[in-house]
Amino acid sequence: MRRNLVTSALLTGAALAVLAACGTDARSGADGTGRTTERAVPAPAKKAARPVVDGLPGMPPVLDPKDVYAADRPNRLSPVVKDFPSRVYVPNTESDTVSVIDPKTYRVIETIRVGRQPQHVVPSWDLKTLWVNNDRGNTLTPIDPATGKTGKPVEVHDPYNLYFTPNGKYAVVMASLDRELVFRDPHTMKRIKTEPVTCYGVNHADFSLDGKYFIVSCEFSGELLKVDTERMKVVAQQKLPLKGAMPQDVKVSPDGKLFYVADMMAHGMWIVDGGTFGKPRFLHTGKGCHGLYVSRDSREMYVTNRGEGTVSVFDFTKGELTKKWRLPDGGSPDMGGVSADGKVLWLSGRYNAEVYAIDTADGHQLARIKVGGGPHGLAVYPQPGRYSLGHTGVFR
Repeated sequence: MRRNLVTSALLTGAALAVLAACGTDARSGADGTGRTTERAVPAPAKKAARPVVDGLPGMPPVLDPKDVYAADRPNRLSPVVKDFPSRVYVPNTESDTVSVIDPKTYRVIETIRVGRQPQHVVPSWDLKTLWVNNDRGNTLTPIDPATGKTGKPVEVHDPYNLYFTPNGKYAVVMASLDRELVFRDPHTMKRIKTEPVTCYGVNHADFSLDGKYFIVSCEFSGELLKVDTERMKVVAQQKLPLKGAMPQDVKVSPDGKLFYVADMMAHGMWIVDGGTFGKPRFLHTGKGCHGLYVSRDSREMYVTNRGEGTVSVFDFTKGELTKKWRLPDGGSPDMGGVSADGKVLWLSGRYNAEVYAIDTADGHQLARIKVGGGPHGLAVYPQPGRYSLGHTGVFR
C-alpha cells in the first residue's frame, strides 16, 4: 500500500512538473477560469525599414536618404585609398605647375610641371587617379596618388573643370569657352556625346540625391542649367535674378532638396529647389563668395569669400550663417577641401600665391604656405567616400 501511495505521489509530481514546463497555470488557469492555458509570447519588435532611393541606374545605393554625405565621415577611407599618402595638390594657373604639400609639416615637398593653365585637380570616380585640368593646354595630366608620379597627358579640349556621373559611366568636361558639356569615357577620356549650351562659362556642378540630374553654373552669363544625367541633356535653364550675377561653386544640401550656388559678384549664395528648379532666394555671405565645402558631420558648410579674406559658416539645420572667420593679414580664399579627419579646411589663396590651412574648430589659421602663381582648385587627398563626383573632391 505504501508503495502505491509513493508511486501515486511521484506520478502526480511528474504531471505537475510537465504542466509547469509547458508554461501553464495548474491552479486557476492563465485566463482565470480554472482551465490550463499557454502563456502568450510577445512577437519580436520589427525595425522600421529605411526608405530605398530609386537612384540612377548603376549608381551605388544611397546610404542614407536624409544625408547624401553619409559616406564622408571622418577618416572613413575606402580600401582603394587607405594606403595613399596624405597630400594637398595645388594647381598654379600662372606657373603651369602643381605644388604638393605635406599636411603634417605644412611644407611644399614637390613641384610638378604640367600643361598650360591648370585649373583644378580632380579625383577620378574610382578614386585611383588625380586629373589635372590644363585648360589652355587642352590636356588632362594624370597623377598616381599612390606614388605621386605623373602619367602621359591626355588630349581634351578646354577642360576647365571635370565631373563624373554618379554611376561612373561618364566623365563630364565643363568646356567653359567652347560652351559645351562633353560626356567622355571616364578612363580613356574618349568623347561620347557633346551637349552644346546657350549660356556662357559652364564651370561648376553638383548632383541630386538620386543622381538623375545635376545643376550647373554658368559664370559669364549669370545662368543655371538643369541637366538630365542619363539622357545627357539640358532640360531646364534660368537666368539669375540679379544683373551682373556670376555663379561659381555648387553644392547640394544633405537632404538632397536644395542646391547652394556661390556668386562672386552678388557676394553670397543662391538657394534653389532642385526638384522644381524655381526662382532662387539669396543669402549674403561676403565679398567675392566663391567656394562651398561641407563639414564631415554634414551639419555645416564652409563658404569662402575671396574678395574679403573670410570664410562664412552656414548651418544646414538652422538655414543661416552662424560664424565668420577672418584670415589674419587678409588673403583671397578660393577653392579647396576638408582634411580626412575633418579638422582642417585647406584653401588656395588665388591672388596671393599661397595656401591656407584653417582649424575647423574655431577658424584660426594654422598655416600660410607659399606656392606658385594663381593657385586655384586644390585637392586634399585622400578623403573619405566610396566614389568621386569630381571637382576638387565631391564624394558620396
